[in-house]
Amino acid sequence: MRITGARKKIRIGDLLVEAGAITEEELKEALAKQKETGGKIGNVIMDMGFISRELLITVLTTQMGIDFIEVKSCKIEEEIIRLVPESIVNKNKLIPICYDEDNPNILKVAMSDPMDIVAIDDIAISTGLQVEPMLAFEDDIVEAIGKYYGSQQAMEAAELYRKERESMEITQEEADMAQSDIDNSPIVLLVKQIIEGGVRQRASDIHIEPMETSVRVRYRIDGALKQVMSYDYSILAAISARIKIIGGMDIAEKRKPQDGRITIMVDRKEFDVRVSMLPTVYGEKTVMRLTSKDGLTKPKSGLGFTPEEIKVFDGILSNPHGIILVTGPTGSGKSTTLYTSLSELNKEDVNIITVEDPVEANIDGINQVQVNVKAEMTFAAALRSILRQDPDIIMIGEIRDGETAGIAVQAAITGHLVVSTLHTNSAASTVTRIIDMGIEPYVAGDALVGVIAQRLVRRLCTSCKQPRLADEDEKKILGIKEEDIEDDVVIYEPVGCPLCNDTGFAGRIGVYEMMPVSKGLQAVIARGATADVIEKQALEEGMTTLKMGAAKHVLNGITALSEMKKIVYETGDEY
Repeated sequence: MRITGARKKIRIGDLLVEAGAITEEELKEALAKQKETGGKIGNVIMDMGFISRELLITVLTTQMGIDFIEVKSCKIEEEIIRLVPESIVNKNKLIPICYDEDNPNILKVAMSDPMDIVAIDDIAISTGLQVEPMLAFEDDIVEAIGKYYGSQQAMEAAELYRKERESMEITQEEADMAQSDIDNSPIVLLVKQIIEGGVRQRASDIHIEPMETSVRVRYRIDGALKQVMSYDYSILAAISARIKIIGGMDIAEKRKPQDGRITIMVDRKEFDVRVSMLPTVYGEKTVMRLTSKDGLTKPKSGLGFTPEEIKVFDGILSNPHGIILVTGPTGSGKSTTLYTSLSELNKEDVNIITVEDPVEANIDGINQVQVNVKAEMTFAAALRSILRQDPDIIMIGEIRDGETAGIAVQAAITGHLVVSTLHTNSAASTVTRIIDMGIEPYVAGDALVGVIAQRLVRRLCTSCKQPRLADEDEKKILGIKEEDIEDDVVIYEPVGCPLCNDTGFAGRIGVYEMMPVSKGLQAVIARGATADVIEKQALEEGMTTLKMGAAKHVLNGITALSEMKKIVYETGDEY
């Protein structure tokens, strides 16, 4: 059905009330919330739980007589993108999709508000085509705009800067210093686009790398690096200078590594960007770690715990004192688990103090201390002061040495609950690591109340994953019992589609090994047993290993066998 300028604008909230999908009272509540937070009313109603995504789509498409389109699953041609100016796209939160199959004079456009007659007229005038609006969610449209228009903008900014440099014969130092005063210069826009592009493509890290003749930009998405852009080498110094300015670093220092921090708003969400700059043979390499201010404090259900794991997790957290350790390599989600634990424990009647390097997210009601080695505020020094602050719960960002481990154990034994992280491969090896740091085995057994080892595996894209039967070797890896080895076992393979950027994966899920320290396990640890003996005892008490947890995800079609194999290699398990 075509919508022409003759149709009057209808409000989406009224449509939902008319259809009986929500009540007048719910609409009033949602409108009040919208005034506070902004955003489209449909999204606000959905976020408040008054209507499901599926029902919202059904009601709106039926009432408006138009189709819904999943923008993420579309591959939009460059020729289509060039049809509609970016100013119209950003102003009205819409994106052109394709020509109509039957009539090339009709342009299909995804809109967050398909009843916006003014926006439809704007596109019709600028393109000279008839417009067929289609319903899409604002978040999906914004992500698509960043993906399709962002890289185009970034390339244009880079080219513009290069031309400016050629026309103005100035030295590199002059160019660097001039950069600090120009807020709307091409480089400022370029750096902004690179960071916003990373956020919109769900990147955890952004790498800006100098090479012999070019500058490469890569995003780490779901744990894997992916090249997104490449620029002329001549703009490297200006990019580095701009990042130093906004990150609070020394613009003149190019020979030493530097660290900085940036806070940026993207699509009404605040992001914390930790910046690290390292001099390499071809120039300074920049890595930016992106963290959403609210991304680290997830509900337990958001961590990917099974109902059994939630029970064990709650049991470990209910201890009034002792040490809880979360372990795993860098980027395995330890911080998220720690912050979730703290949010669970954050009640009015407890005093929680953290000592971190750096403080990754600010939580209301928790006292957070930043490590500062220059000011002699090390983990150990901060901990000594914290113990005089009448804490109930102490969070240590990481136990790095014997001194910190000793104070942590002492605090746990004297009635405090201590939560911290360690870099080890499994729950059992964490205990032996603590003992290797100089803690007596009987003291470690007494102080530890629970250890959680974890990894992140990539989730298979639900729209393109393909089933197949596992062969005999794969069944053995998955831990299928000998008597069941002849049975058919279905596993899924990644394929790749526009929805997952042709990777076959979309998002990640945690795999956990939870080891509550029972009386029996305490006795084994106190005897100074090896990691194998500790693990054997924990398994007898019902612990699920990382390998077993990953195998469950493979059999449930959540992840691929290739992802499970990474965990098996890491932990040193045998097939």
